[in-house]
Amino acid sequence: MMKKKNVFHAIILASTMALFSGCALGEALADITGLGEIVESTKNVVNAVSKLAEDITTEDSYYIGRTVAANILTHYKVYNDKELTLYLNKICQALVINSSDPYLYNGYHVIILDSSKEVNAYSTPGGHILVTTGLINCAETEDALAAVIAHEIGHIQLKHSLNSIKASRFKDTMDALDKALFSDDEMEDVSDDILSSMMDSGFSQGQEYDADEAAIKLMVAAGYQPSAMISMLEKMKTFEKSSSGSGFFKTHPSPSNRIYNIKSSVRKAEKDFDDTTEYREDRYDDIMY
Repeated sequence: MMKKKNVFHAIILASTMALFSGCALGEALADITGLGEIVESTKNVVNAVSKLAEDITTEDSYYIGRTVAANILTHYKVYNDKELTLYLNKICQALVINSSDPYLYNGYHVIILDSSKEVNAYSTPGGHILVTTGLINCAETEDALAAVIAHEIGHIQLKHSLNSIKASRFKDTMDALDKALFSDDEMEDVSDDILSSMMDSGFSQGQEYDADEAAIKLMVAAGYQPSAMISMLEKMKTFEKSSSGSGFFKTHPSPSNRIYNIKSSVRKAEKDFDDTTEYREDRYDDIMY
């Protein structure tokens, strides 16, 4: 009879093969000697792995994102400034219409959160972008506002939230396997290793850096000055010490690290880029002052 850990590895291998080869999971498991009784008693494992393999449609993404946005709004009040909200949404549309992924199930939408003391922003896979008034007040130009929005669009278009959902499905699969195959001590060891590397309260640092890189490309395509990303991060550095590692600074790399990471990309992007910020100064001033 196979040892429990060997069974665990066998199921993982079979599940992976099933996911990538397109063969039925049940057939893959049936080929493993000695698993008949275990497969019969762990149908929850099959269901969990099947969910892991499911594609998330654009419609699914929208309804998932709407639920996430609704949950966020239980912690904040909406800042009811129609003119400012429309302005931010116009910036958003200018960015996405020039991107490689301009269309979502229900489009991209910016919502302002009434929180002047908090510097933060959120995005959902459904195209919802939620920005605090505190973060908006950090932006000294329209291009800096575009940098904030472009970063969140980057998360959406790179499907970072969806990857988190898939990671959650992977966790459910691991939990199902653990409960079926492991003792409490063994389960704790395996779960700790997997969860510590895959589950996090926010996006990973790599994803944040990728969103910054995507934002630079979005800004250039829409005619916004890419150096505004650095200006915005420089401004945010002044809030870092007073944040006590909460909010934005808890879930993002430090502004200094982000600046260091994108300096080269910004320099390359600006090599043949004309500075057109003066054309946007008047409309920025009209809205913000």
